[in-house]
Amino acid sequence: MVFGGSLPGLRARVQRWLRCSSSSLRRLGRHWRQRPGDAFTHAYAISVSHRAPLLYLVVIFNTSLISLRFLGTAPLVLIAFAPAMAILAGFRALYWRPSRVARRPVDLLRQDLQAMGRLGGWAALLIVAWSLALYPYGDVSQRALIHFVMAVTMFSAILGMAYSPQTALRLAMAFTLPWSLFLLVTGQPNAVFITLVQLFVTGILLAMTHAQHRDFVRLELSRQLLVRREEQTAELASAHYRQATVDHLTGGKNRRAILACLEEHLDGPEGAARPWLALFDLDGFKHINDTYGHAAGDHVLRTVSMRIGLARGVTAHGRLGGDEFAILFDADFDTDAVLAAARTLSSEIREPISHNGATLRLCGSMGLHRVQGPSVSTCLERADAALYKAKELGDGAIVPFGPNDEIELQRRIAVTRQFNDCALQDRLRLLYQPIFDYRTMRVVGMEALARWSPDGIEWQTPGEFLPVADATGRTGELTRLVLARALAECRPRETGLEVSINLAARDVVREGLAETIAAIVAEAGEDPSSVVLEVTERSLQLDPKRAAAQLHAFRAIGFRIALDDFGAGWSSLSQLRDLPFDRIKLDRVLAGALSTDPGARAVTGMIVALAWQLGIGCSIEGVETEPQAVAARALGVHLMQGYYFGRPEAAETALSAYKRFVA
Repeated sequence: MVFGGSLPGLRARVQRWLRCSSSSLRRLGRHWRQRPGDAFTHAYAISVSHRAPLLYLVVIFNTSLISLRFLGTAPLVLIAFAPAMAILAGFRALYWRPSRVARRPVDLLRQDLQAMGRLGGWAALLIVAWSLALYPYGDVSQRALIHFVMAVTMFSAILGMAYSPQTALRLAMAFTLPWSLFLLVTGQPNAVFITLVQLFVTGILLAMTHAQHRDFVRLELSRQLLVRREEQTAELASAHYRQATVDHLTGGKNRRAILACLEEHLDGPEGAARPWLALFDLDGFKHINDTYGHAAGDHVLRTVSMRIGLARGVTAHGRLGGDEFAILFDADFDTDAVLAAARTLSSEIREPISHNGATLRLCGSMGLHRVQGPSVSTCLERADAALYKAKELGDGAIVPFGPNDEIELQRRIAVTRQFNDCALQDRLRLLYQPIFDYRTMRVVGMEALARWSPDGIEWQTPGEFLPVADATGRTGELTRLVLARALAECRPRETGLEVSINLAARDVVREGLAETIAAIVAEAGEDPSSVVLEVTERSLQLDPKRAAAQLHAFRAIGFRIALDDFGAGWSSLSQLRDLPFDRIKLDRVLAGALSTDPGARAVTGMIVALAWQLGIGCSIEGVETEPQAVAARALGVHLMQGYYFGRPEAAETALSAYKRFVA
């Protein structure tokens, strides 16, 4: 029972020991194998290339030394082995030169390492066999030389192949085993001791080789990790550079990059020719976005950017934002040459652009300025001033910045600073022009006309200072101030007059304005129906959807809405049907032609008839003579403004005139 019970347990322990031993041998074998991968293959080959030629030199020297020592003692056939081995080793040394190895592809290096592992052991056996063949022909000193030389060769081979551990192992076995067996068989007096020394030293060398290979692998892994991190860092830096300098939509330079390029030119040598800066803005781009979608707009921007880049004389370009581009033209161009290049570019951009079966057409305005001045912002200001004039001209105009523009720019900069820094309530006054009802021959309202002065002496009209107010972001403040002061000075509840104020273009689309001015009217104790808000057609073009929503919000509160300057612009009749207008205010151009131009009378009559059918009232401004007033009245217009009825006056004077009419 005891033996029957203990035998299976012993068998199980033996099996576990064998499995553990087998696993340990496999792990040990893995440690002796070279690591796979192209990077390791290249590293192994480079390492071997710095050692193999020296090892072959040891083989050449040692075999030559032995052959010379046995010359005249051993047969010539054995002596001739040394030159043959030296020639072969020389060829192999040349083959493994580092400069040649570095140029080889990885696949060939892998084959070379495998060949060295196979051929190294056979070459070692061949050398050992040769030395053993010489051994019987030598005396004691010659045999001692063979022992010494073979030991040195073996040690050199093992250490030389430290980074090719399998080759080192094969070399150790090829040298040690045959020699040890030979010594033991021949009965050499010190055979046992020599064999023990060989085995012990070989084991130590192999352990050192294993340790060196392990350190080599760790170092190479660290190097590969460092290389990967450097590549990742380079990729990240490249991505950050692209993000910082490349426009994600067009693939060209972005705002930062093109302005940096402009700054490089400004920082160039004194007296060097400076390029031309052009600011290019697409006309009609918003229409393409609204009609065909943003995908079409993006396609247009990419196409335009590509056409700019291919244009003659363009040295750099980039998108500043939206549909605006900055372009640098060749510094060698004079004014005529740059204008010619700009016209050519403008013509190329006018070429149709195809997108999803649709043909898109648009043009662009361009402002030009020869780069000069202390800063990039200075150049941009001047090019932008030229662009502003070009956009006013329309139809893709091209305007260079000239001396007169510099004078105007400096004046506008000064005015802008004054407007931005001033307290509006101290620099603003209101004049009032009466609105006359020609049927009753009475004044029914006052239009508030703002005047602003930078110095309290010279007063500017809205046409002069409103662009400055818009640029400084103070149109909302201006509107609130004008409304509050007009209500305080005209007192609609007391006088029975309506008060008309003009809304800036940005006010029409500003969120929350309806509630803001409603609060001002309520604070003044007036009724919103006594206030007429005049808007222009241009203000409706900025953002038609938001403008429509804002007008409906005004109407819901109780304000009345008038469309100002009707007939001066493109005058879309669909607006009269879709938007909540109470009144159409005919432009002064029509008023000036009513008494003399049948065409103007026909147009005016058509507008009045259309307004009457839509339930919208009509008024006309700019009436300066009695024939004009009579003609307007004959066409059905009875609300009139103009110098014929009264010039803009201060509140006290305007209200005195009103009282005279009432009396």
